[in-house]
Formats: sequence, C-alpha cells, structure tokens
Amino acid sequence: MINNLEKKILKSLNEDARKSFRDVAKEIGTSTTTIYNNVKKMEKRGVLEGYVPAVNEELLGYNHTAVIMLRIAQGKLQAVYDIVVKYREVREIYDVTGDWDTVLVCFFKTRQDLDRFLKVRLSIPHVQRVLTYMVLNVIKDEKRAFIWAL
Repeated sequence: MINNLEKKILKSLNEDARKSFRDVAKEIGTSTTTIYNNVKKMEKRGVLEGYVPAVNEELLGYNHTAVIMLRIAQGKLQAVYDIVVKYREVREIYDVTGDWDTVLVCFFKTRQDLDRFLKVRLSIPHVQRVLTYMVLNVIKDEKRAFIWAL
C-alpha cells in the first residue's frame, strides 16, 4: 500500500514523468529530497517499475494492430509463452479465462507481415487454434497509470 504523499507524487509524475523532482516538490509543497527519497522507496518496492516513452506506433509505420486469441494444448501454456514472448510484433500477452487461453496484442507494418506472423510464426507446437481481430479504430489507448484508483 502507498501513503498519501506517495499518491500525490504518483499523480504528479503521471501527468509528466519527465517532470523534475524540484517541480514535483513545488507542486506538492514539500522538499526535493523528500520527493527523491519517496520515489526511490517506491522503485525499490516495485510500485514504480520503470520509465518508458509512450510511442505512437502508427508514426513508426506500424499501421496494423491485431488482437489475436490462442487456444493452447492443456498444460502447454508456458511452452508457448516461452516462444511468443520473444516475437517483436507482440506488445502484450494476456492469460485469460473463457473459451480462449491467451490474448496477444500485436503491431504490424503491413497486412503481409500479419499474414506471415499468423501462418509462420504462430505455426508452433501446442497452438491448437487462432482467432484474429483487426483493430479498425483506437478509441482509447491510455498509457498512463490508473492513478484514479488510488
């Protein structure tokens, strides 16, 4: 659990992770040292796992997003995960309940890249069935933390 000061720090950094500790301290009304020490504590506890840029995939040429459902042979999830986790096209992997075992969110530059991915890269042992959804429009893609839940 996090305390009120840590919540305020997280909310401030969530608005702009590149904000200086001095600016966060001014905003919250405490010292820069206090901000620094609390951020380091949150990093050590795993509350803050890292800092990454929010990238617009389309501007990098990845214009095709696919949500891919996998049905995997019983007891073979980890064997499949060990393979697909290495694929650069795969941005997210979810172990889910329901009719499917796994959901992949993938990005491709061309439809041909997607076709090759489905026909070649997912032709791996233990993948029994694949269902693919092409994303037509992104309505919301929030990359910030769910600070509102704090």
